[in-house]
Amino acid sequence: MTVSRLCHIVRVFTRNGVGGNHLGVVLDSSGLRTVDMQKIASGLGFSETVFLEGGDALGVRIFTPGREMPFAGHPLVGMTWVLHDSGLLTTDRLVCGIGTVRVGYGDGSAWILAPRDRPVRTVEGADQISSMLGLPQPVTSAWVDMPIPYLLLEMPSPEAVAAASFSRETLEQLAVGELYLFAELETGRMKARFFAPEAGVFEDPATGSAAVALASMLTEAGQGSGRIEIEQGDELGHPSTIQLDWSDRGVRIGGTVVEDEIRSIDF
Repeated sequence: MTVSRLCHIVRVFTRNGVGGNHLGVVLDSSGLRTVDMQKIASGLGFSETVFLEGGDALGVRIFTPGREMPFAGHPLVGMTWVLHDSGLLTTDRLVCGIGTVRVGYGDGSAWILAPRDRPVRTVEGADQISSMLGLPQPVTSAWVDMPIPYLLLEMPSPEAVAAASFSRETLEQLAVGELYLFAELETGRMKARFFAPEAGVFEDPATGSAAVALASMLTEAGQGSGRIEIEQGDELGHPSTIQLDWSDRGVRIGGTVVEDEIRSIDF
């Protein structure tokens, strides 16, 4: 028996209306099993697909082509935008795998407010890891548990971030499942790239969870609040911009969203 669901195809964290990170948003997950959600996400092939679950609180489940994720930024921002656009944003909170996340919409952008107290750990052998990846020595480095461990390496220049080139196999040999490279473009602006081979996405065009990890890393380093515009995705032909703000209230990430179509998916 064929089952169909409507899926909103959107691009999250667009830059001047173009680019962004593709996302599938399914508002009706009734009757869908975990295996069904994973099949839909794998079939779409986007970095993530997000499913809305009803109940006393609006819950979401997030899937990459390879696995379910407890937390990811662009699916939560995209879900918030679709709910607002559909007239269904009746709450200021969504529940995901790490707990309750505040959400909202204003001035043409959707946003989420996530906890910033993610565990930050020292990287043993950061210089060696960078060398094996063909990268220059990092300025700073950290592991941040999201709760999946992300390796963050600050590069000495945005050119070094842009020039990064290595294989999936090298990351696997180093046991690095998620890697975030970043460098300052100018005060208040960063260039970044994110690689997630363990999730079935070698490089992601725009990564909200990595922006949250960056805020946690900077907080741990003594920068308790700040505001940064993150540019990502240019190397993939998907120019994206993430607005990042953090303080003792939490980490807010947001951006603009464009809907491309509403697609009927059979499975």
